[in-house]
Amino acid sequence: MTDKSAIRDAATVIALRDRTGDPHVLMGQRGAGAAFMPNKFVFPGGAVDAADAAVPLARPLPKLCTSRLCEDCTTDLAHALAAAAIRELWEETGLMLGMPGDWSSAPPPDWTAFAEHGLLPTADALQFVFRAITPPGRPRRFDARFFLVDADAITGDLDDFTAACDELSHLQWVPLARAREFDLPFITEVVLAEVAARAHDTAPPASVPFFRNDDEESLFLRLRGRSPLTG
Repeated sequence: MTDKSAIRDAATVIALRDRTGDPHVLMGQRGAGAAFMPNKFVFPGGAVDAADAAVPLARPLPKLCTSRLCEDCTTDLAHALAAAAIRELWEETGLMLGMPGDWSSAPPPDWTAFAEHGLLPTADALQFVFRAITPPGRPRRFDARFFLVDADAITGDLDDFTAACDELSHLQWVPLARAREFDLPFITEVVLAEVAARAHDTAPPASVPFFRNDDEESLFLRLRGRSPLTG
């Protein structure tokens, strides 16, 4: 049985459309009966699955993102987190980050529908921009990594959500300037402020904010890519 109080690794995708003109961000509303953040408007995302670590990536994450994802970690989860971000974007919105290619072996069950489109997942357009751990006392706790992606990297029609599951409703491209008018979780508001401040800057951030909430204290840190795994 899964320990629902344990902190689970998770990946979230912040998709920006018309980033250098009139930026819009992709969001949807969680259901009223959801155990975690009911009724709130959020970015697509969710927990890492065990199978994500073995999913082939036709193009890997940028090296800087991998380095920063490894900082303040005991294991290298960069590949699994990137795969989870791509899978969650696909499952919750029907939008895909991929390129034509054949899978060398049968895809995991959660990836079957993705593979049927003749695509391999690609992570090179993902940019790691934020990390936050859910505070103690919540019904679910996640160590969430937020990935920014330019909508131009997404395959297919950006307004076609027909392949989405029912995890999120009211999927829409929200004007970035108006996004904080919606009913948002606190951390989503914080992330939106960070994104708005650098929406027109396509270069990786100088450092990645990290809200680390554990049982002893809450800390605001900056991840700069010095990985304990590589020294």
